[in-house]
Amino acid sequence: MIIAIVLGILVLIVFYFISTQRSLVTLEENVDNAFANIAVNLNSRWDALKALANAVKAYSEHEYETLTDIIEKRSAVKNTSDVKEGEALLGSALSRINAVAESYPELKASELYTKTMDSINDYENKVRISRMVYNDSVTKLNRAVKMFPSSIAASILNVHPKEYLSTDEGKKDMPNLDFR
Repeated sequence: MIIAIVLGILVLIVFYFISTQRSLVTLEENVDNAFANIAVNLNSRWDALKALANAVKAYSEHEYETLTDIIEKRSAVKNTSDVKEGEALLGSALSRINAVAESYPELKASELYTKTMDSINDYENKVRISRMVYNDSVTKLNRAVKMFPSSIAASILNVHPKEYLSTDEGKKDMPNLDFR
């Protein structure tokens, strides 16, 4: 009888461990997927910025060269610090474009410029939403990794808490991109 009880307890522990492992894998995949969505939206925003740089080229060759230099500095998004770096570079490029638009009112009036700025704003909103989804996914994973008894399985499986994406203080000073 004791053997049956011990065996039953071991079976329950194994089932619990398998269930927890599957939950942790799902949570990690959700975090990775959310981060990939951020990268996709950032790349789309950079593509829109390239199109805007081409629109600027007709008005100021020097500013076009400066913008293309900034665009070439961007790297692939692999971790949270890459996201922060990319957003800082993008903010710099958008500030430059804003200055050019102020100097050349006909640039502001062009349909290409207006549509491209609208798409950059759309991608900015998508990045913001993706960041919220990422942070929510990280919260769920971190909670599972830190709470007992799933923390035991997490440590055995080498699952660690993930880093949140935070908004930089400088984001409060981002230029207003609505030029209408």
